[in-house]
Amino acid sequence: MRGAVLYGPRDIRFEDRETPKIVDPGDAVLRLAATCVCGSDLWPYRGLQQIDGPTPMGHEYCGFVEEVGSAVKSVKPGQFVVGSFATSDNTCPNCQYGYQSSCIHREFMLRAQAPFLRVPLAEGTLVPTPDGAPPDDIVPSLLAASDVLGTGWFAADAANVKPGGTVVVVGDGAVGLLGVLSARQMGAERIIAMSRNEARQRLAREFGATDIVAERGEDGVSRIRDLTNGIGADSVLECVGTQESMMQAIHATRPGGFVSYVGVPHDVTLDGAKLFFTHVHLHGGPAPVRRYLPNLIELILNRNIDPGKVFDLVLPLEQVAEGYRAMDDRRAIKALLLPQAA
Repeated sequence: MRGAVLYGPRDIRFEDRETPKIVDPGDAVLRLAATCVCGSDLWPYRGLQQIDGPTPMGHEYCGFVEEVGSAVKSVKPGQFVVGSFATSDNTCPNCQYGYQSSCIHREFMLRAQAPFLRVPLAEGTLVPTPDGAPPDDIVPSLLAASDVLGTGWFAADAANVKPGGTVVVVGDGAVGLLGVLSARQMGAERIIAMSRNEARQRLAREFGATDIVAERGEDGVSRIRDLTNGIGADSVLECVGTQESMMQAIHATRPGGFVSYVGVPHDVTLDGAKLFFTHVHLHGGPAPVRRYLPNLIELILNRNIDPGKVFDLVLPLEQVAEGYRAMDDRRAIKALLLPQAA
């Protein structure tokens, strides 16, 4: 088969790779219906995160089970399944506490920007859709559930979003936009999206944002304070991963409020003394997507939510390099890749 491989900064290639096969009894091999480029893929693509030689890319996926190992009983060939970017046995203590992305047997997925994918720990990682294959128009939303929707949902959950609350979302990428959607589903009354991009602002409003703030840094915090009578927000979702975005999130939160951080951090440091006097709760990390998948799949199949709208560029998999370029240039929010067209 052919798949995406990153060789170095802005050097993504579509080339021959070994077709995956069952290696361990707990494996499954999927034929992917769709995959995509993630915002976190841009860190190594831009050279801001080192790679150790040519690296197969991709960690978001959904599709049909082709083959399973001898230990896999809960999913069967022919089923349509959605998985997570982090594998999990779903039985260890960390999984039972709801933190499957810290499973003691966890592996972070790679190699999903390809037509076929091997998924370890398939029993605990994959969730089949009921009633067979979903309609084609729902596939993008199910793909979103494997990472960006699950991560946005965790961001809202970790920030203790409650009915009637005031929420700020820092970051207007796919995760931030789906954090807006998640906060709306959880009943937030006021959702302030921080964005300078008109197209992303429009989608944020479509997903439930009530206010848009274009300012950043201290100016952004001042604007949030103005909008909240000088107090700050109940819940702030940090969906970027930079020093500025983290400080903006913490300082936009009221005393006693909650900050979630789901953007992969790069050069983020916290001053303990300053943090001490903010009185905010901090909770974040790699999203335990598997915890939320059954509920998210149900919401999608019932057409209660349409997170697939974050995909504003659709390409055949063989044009994966253009997907990276478009997202790097902010010409696209998120690029959907169709392996069957490759």
